[in-house]
Amino acid sequence: MPTTLNPYLSFRDTAREAMEFYKSVFGGELTVSTFADFHASEDPAEQDKVMHSQLTSPGGLVLMGSDTPNSMDYTSGSSISISLSGDDEAELTGYYEKLAESGKVTEPLAKAPWGDSFGMCVDRFGINWLVNISGSAQA
Repeated sequence: MPTTLNPYLSFRDTAREAMEFYKSVFGGELTVSTFADFHASEDPAEQDKVMHSQLTSPGGLVLMGSDTPNSMDYTSGSSISISLSGDDEAELTGYYEKLAESGKVTEPLAKAPWGDSFGMCVDRFGINWLVNISGSAQA
């Protein structure tokens, strides 16, 4: 699988509604996982919030989104992250390391609850990046 570049939108409590709207615009298949699905929050108010959603259109467009947890700052206008995903572990790990250099690691690149390796960082220019390595053996 080649590396892909995917827009990742952040919302405050409206991710499901927004992603369903985008589905009505672009068509395709929408998958939605909540914080409860992955036991990712102990806050009862967050159980039904969207931890991750992905819309894949018939033409191959991919749009991802999630709700920002209550414990994290959310400022409208800074609600986009760039997501890199694929199965080339060396390539994607290299991207992650270079992007995090002189920036800030917000989630170390490590095995995630869904089985892939995942990490987040903010580059030195303030851009949020997410890296997901499918089926990675990284610990």
